[in-house]
Order: sequence, then C-alpha cells, then structure tokens
Amino acid sequence: MLLSGHLLFCCLTAASGKVFFSETFTKGWESRWTLSTWKDSDKEKMGKWVASAGRWFGNEDEDTGIQTAEIMKFYGIAAGFEPFSNEGKDLVIQYQVKYEKDLGCGGGYLKIGPKQDDLTQFGDPTPYNIMFGPDQCNADKRTHLIFSFKGENVLKKSELPYKQEGEGVSHLYRLVLKPDSSVRMDVDEENIYQGSLKEDWDILPAKEIPDPDDKKPDDWVEEAMIADPTDTKPADWVEEQHVVDAASKQPEEWDEEEDGEWEAPKVDNPAYKGAWAAKRITNPAYKGAWKAKMVLNPLFVDNPDVYKYDFGYVGFDVWQVKGGTIFDNIIITDSIAEADEFAKKWKSLSEAEKAEKKKADDAQAASFEKGKAARAARAAAQAEQEGADKKDAGDDSKPSTKKGKGSKAEQEL
Repeated sequence: MLLSGHLLFCCLTAASGKVFFSETFTKGWESRWTLSTWKDSDKEKMGKWVASAGRWFGNEDEDTGIQTAEIMKFYGIAAGFEPFSNEGKDLVIQYQVKYEKDLGCGGGYLKIGPKQDDLTQFGDPTPYNIMFGPDQCNADKRTHLIFSFKGENVLKKSELPYKQEGEGVSHLYRLVLKPDSSVRMDVDEENIYQGSLKEDWDILPAKEIPDPDDKKPDDWVEEAMIADPTDTKPADWVEEQHVVDAASKQPEEWDEEEDGEWEAPKVDNPAYKGAWAAKRITNPAYKGAWKAKMVLNPLFVDNPDVYKYDFGYVGFDVWQVKGGTIFDNIIITDSIAEADEFAKKWKSLSEAEKAEKKKADDAQAASFEKGKAARAARAAAQAEQEGADKKDAGDDSKPSTKKGKGSKAEQEL
C-alpha cells in the first residue's frame, strides 16, 4: 500500500502498477510543495494556502487537504516529481476538490505539465500538458478538459457538464488517457465523457471534409413549408386598415377656392382583419438542408503520438472570488487499480460529509418550521387581540340603555 501523505515517484513501483506521484497533504506537505509568487506585487500578494478538513469530515487528520483561504485572489502552488513519459502506457490522473462555499467566480482545476526549473514562477504563463476540473463564473459553469498540442492549449469541441454542486461536499475527478488516444473523464465515479483526443479536439485536421466540387442540384428543395395552393381568401376578408369617417362633415367655413377640395378624414376600420395569407403546409417536395458529400481530407495525416507527453510537475493555478476550496488526494499513475484504491479515501469522506450535511439540512428545516410556527402563533394572537380591541371599542360607542336613579327632583316627579 502507499504511504499516506508522501510523494511517491516513478522509482517506487506498486504491485498493480506504477505510481508517479501521490499526495494526501498530511504533516509536512509544505516542504513538498512550492508556493508561487508569479503574481506578487508591491500592492498585493497571492492568496494564502492553509491546511483544513473543512466543516464536515470523517477523520480530521485523514481528510485534511490544502485550502484557498482568502477572497479575490490568485492562487498558485505546485510540486515537482521525477520526470516521466506516458509513452506506451495508460495515464490516470485523479484528485478531489471541495467547495466550502459558493465560489462565485473561479476555478478548481488541476494542471500537470513538463518539468520546470523554478516553480515559484508557476502560473498562467507556465506551459502545461493537461488541465482538467471545474470552472465557473456565476451561472456560466463547465468542467474543463484541455490538452496541449504543439504549444497550443486546445479546448474540447463541446463542453463537459459541471458537477461541482453541493457546498461542503467533496467531488472526485479522474482522467484516463490511453496510448490509442482514447480519453475518459469521470466525476464521482460517474462517467461524463468517453471519446478520442483525435476527434473531439481540434488537434489533427479532420479525416473527412465536404467535397469542394460537389454542388447543390438545381431541383433541390430546401423549403420545409409552403403556402397551401388550395387555400383561398374568404370573400368577407377585409384588408383595408383605414376607412373614411362616415360621420365627418365638411366644416361650414371651408372655402374650396382658398382651402382646396375637402377630404373626409380616415379612421381605423373596425372590420379590418389584417393582410391575408394562405395557411402553411408541409412541402411534399422538401428534401432537407443540402450538404456536400464528405470526402477524404488530403491534408489529414494521422499522428499516433498525440497522446504522448513528458511530465514533471503538478499544480493548482486558479483565480477565486470567494476562496474556501479544499484540494486533496492527488494520484498520478498508470494503473486504474491504484486510482481505485486511492478513491476509497474519497468514498469514506463523502459518506461522512453527506451524513453531516443531512443533519445540518434537517436542523435548518426544523428551525425554519419552528420559526414559521412561532410567526403563525404571533399572528393569531395579534389577530385575536385586535378582534377583542374592536369589540371593546364597539361596546364603548353604544348609548347606555340602563335607567339611572336620576336627581331627587326627578324621583319625586
């Protein structure tokens, strides 16, 4: 088994595969990682990293990772390892990330790239081979999966769904790249993408292209709907929007010699129905949108080595508005079995987090219902008091019907 919390390099071989790098952020992690200063200036320093297990955890020592501890900051931290190539072997990269609070805007992705001489300068300008993980800015959310090719960082043609939902709950990200250039991406052990580096990224020219010599036939019909030729305008259909005001009369003082011929003003026609148009029907001649036939691209040359990279560092280079993100349990290996073994750490933590989250949610719901009941009771008491006050006020306004004794003189009468 792997020694928790220590970097394991390619010189260490596990029974089921080779582990090139491993980190669980136990005691001494600061000596194994390099803080970036590439964005430091006289006015502002880069964001601070601290060790934290977050608000919910199973075993605090086992579940501690590194956390972005400030707001509105650039964060950069990286670790080097013995360089290796993934030529001829599977590459499995896995890590977990937990948002302790809504990030607002920022990333939670990981970068892995070639060996660097000075990791204190690790940051946006630093070349990387692969970048993957969650990214968001308010409602704009995605899971990144970017590969570098000939010095260019190439985004996937279509975006992957965002899975970093739930504050205080860790998510597990796994990328598998194989020698046949096939790619698989899992989040929380659920597959969200499986395809080809050659086909789903603009790395190689397309194998096929539309035939430039193919032309649309003259009789090709692309109109899906047409006017019904059998439909006719009703005889009583009125298209005149304005009519002469029948109630208007020429003013008595109107002088045609001076004022010209008088014309009655026009008013909106109450019978107006608008411009008539025949109803639309399906075009029986419709053939669909025309496309040129596909032919082999003469510029396409297959490259069986697009999957190959040289690696020497792993790091987190992110900008975050609110911070509070915890990264943990990173492994880079050529073995799914080794990654699965590492994933057990996430499973155990995830179960504890979900149990604690349920307790918190239940307590919040109970508190809300208690508050709701208290507000209802106060409202009922107030309504009852207002009703009593109105009754008392009504009784006071009525004239007295009781006969008093009156004065002595009145009694004598």
